[in-house]
Amino acid sequence: MEHTADATEIRRLQGCINDLISVLALPAMWGGQEAEQIVGTLLDVLIGMLRLDFAYVRLKDPAGEGPIEMVRLAQSRSPSACPREIGQVLHDWLADDPRKRPPLVRNPLGDGDVAIVPLRLGLQDEIGLIVAGSQRADFPAQTERLLLSVAANQAAIGLQEARLLSEQKRVARELDLRVAQRTKELAATNEELKREIAEREWAETKLRQDDAQLKRSEAFLAEGQRLSSTGSFSWSLANDQLTWSEQTYRIYEIDPATPVAFLSVMNAIHPEDMPMCREKVQGAVRDGRDFELEFRLPLPGGSLKYLHVVAHATRDQDGQLEYIGAVQDVTERRLSEDALEKVRSELAHVARVTTLGALTASIAHEVNQPLSGIITNASTCLRMLAADPPNIAGARETARRAIRDGNRAADVIKRLRALFSNNGTAIESVDLNEATREVLALSSSELQRGGVLVRRELAEELPIVTGDRVQLQQVILNLVLNASEAMSQVYDRPRQLVIRTDRHNSDRVRLSVQDTGVGIEPSNVERLFDAFYTTKHDGMGVGLSVSRSIVERHHGRLWAEPNDGPGATFSFSIPWVGQL
Repeated sequence: MEHTADATEIRRLQGCINDLISVLALPAMWGGQEAEQIVGTLLDVLIGMLRLDFAYVRLKDPAGEGPIEMVRLAQSRSPSACPREIGQVLHDWLADDPRKRPPLVRNPLGDGDVAIVPLRLGLQDEIGLIVAGSQRADFPAQTERLLLSVAANQAAIGLQEARLLSEQKRVARELDLRVAQRTKELAATNEELKREIAEREWAETKLRQDDAQLKRSEAFLAEGQRLSSTGSFSWSLANDQLTWSEQTYRIYEIDPATPVAFLSVMNAIHPEDMPMCREKVQGAVRDGRDFELEFRLPLPGGSLKYLHVVAHATRDQDGQLEYIGAVQDVTERRLSEDALEKVRSELAHVARVTTLGALTASIAHEVNQPLSGIITNASTCLRMLAADPPNIAGARETARRAIRDGNRAADVIKRLRALFSNNGTAIESVDLNEATREVLALSSSELQRGGVLVRRELAEELPIVTGDRVQLQQVILNLVLNASEAMSQVYDRPRQLVIRTDRHNSDRVRLSVQDTGVGIEPSNVERLFDAFYTTKHDGMGVGLSVSRSIVERHHGRLWAEPNDGPGATFSFSIPWVGQL
């Protein structure tokens, strides 16, 4: 019997040694494995090697995301229990003071009690805990405790290495991520640098192009100023600095190297124009507003230039008043305007003579009447003086009638000389009613021969106008004769001409000539005033055009409009004295 017991103990010791060898060999299997794989292999080995009912492990997560729990059950046990349920059953026992832990606890897998052996992983449980449980009465034997202790040590070493490896991998991954992120940032920085370099190169190219364009624009501006005889300037009042363009120097015929000052420029103006220019400039500077001047510039050779200056008021960065402006040589324009005015005057004279040509018969009648009266009265006077005795009283009265007829003829000649004259514009005060009566007296015979009934509606206390009396009478005469001719083919109604004067608006005097003639087409109203446009068979087409020019030179307006009934009305209005 003793020999049999010894043999059994030897076999048990040999099995224990083999188990220890197997446990010691586990680290060789765990190389490069994760913690879950290491623990799973360990639990499988312990369940089979020690015939446990369950083996439970709880590993602490160094990342702080919660513990990792695993459990292995004997094949005879129900697989329904999960690691968390077993952990909850063991929680209270595991939390007690190890010295007060009972050797047996309630079986977490069923009825009855179970003996458990807790094993720390790490010196201070920093890795975790292994719990082995069995319902065998002899569990745990001393060799089983030894085996569990060795297994726990081996597992701690393997898990520590696994943690180190995992940490190395994590650090390597983080390093890779950082390197990748840094590489990405460097690549982005490099692209941004390339973009900035490209933008800088583009900006430099654009700057060169703009500079070339600016120089080209300056050349175009200088050429444009030269061609248009327009120069530019700036005048800073803070330091009285005057800056001119090249064309401004050319206009003033001054060397560009010569410094200019505003006072010297003002003193160069024609003496007759200087007071007006000085007053305008001083008023504009005082109020900080724009100003415009037109004056004559005497030149050394005795010639004159006409200059037109426009200046715009602005402020510099310090808020000081500054003027930016342009000066234009308008000499050619003024000479052209003077020439045009002379041509207009000559054309008006031609139109006046042409119009009066139509009155030749009436003029002869107007002159012949007083001449015939003079001859008759003179003959009668001679007969009275030759009588015996002489009729002195009758002769005296007859002589008076002869003098009256002579004055009538002289008045006709005087009016004709005024209308036929070409002495240029003479500005004077004109009573439009009186001028109208003179025109009607001159054209009365022509109107009577044409069967025209004249009705005058001349306003009382009509304001006096300022202008050229002869030219205004020319306009009235032209309108009267046109109205008479427009009614020359009318036989079914009276040929009535109404000439009226009145106030127009609040600042003008109006004269209207209304007829009952053939009228005008609304579409042709404006064309009537075009030069050389006429509806007459033998007309020149200059009468109304010249009339409109005369009225516009008097700051007025000439227009035509159809009547509500037959005929048309031609009117003009001009400012009265004090309203120019």
